[in-house]
Amino acid sequence: MDIKILDTVVLLKDLSSHGLKRGDIGAVVEVYSQKGIEVEFVTGSGSTQALVTLNSEDVRPIGPVDILAVRQLDAA
Repeated sequence: MDIKILDTVVLLKDLSSHGLKRGDIGAVVEVYSQKGIEVEFVTGSGSTQALVTLNSEDVRPIGPVDILAVRQLDAA
């Protein structure tokens, strides 16, 4: 999979330590190698929820038939 900076991606697994769940949407902010990427996940108001380094297998590109949904963050 060819992931580039500013691509919109969908998380494929829960990352509970960051408050993220499978299906959350993020933006690629850095590509370190063929497999290492930095992804930023933000709240609806634009605040950064998490900035995480992931393997490219942990995400997929957002697709043309995906629909966006809203969920509230779990209380800390």
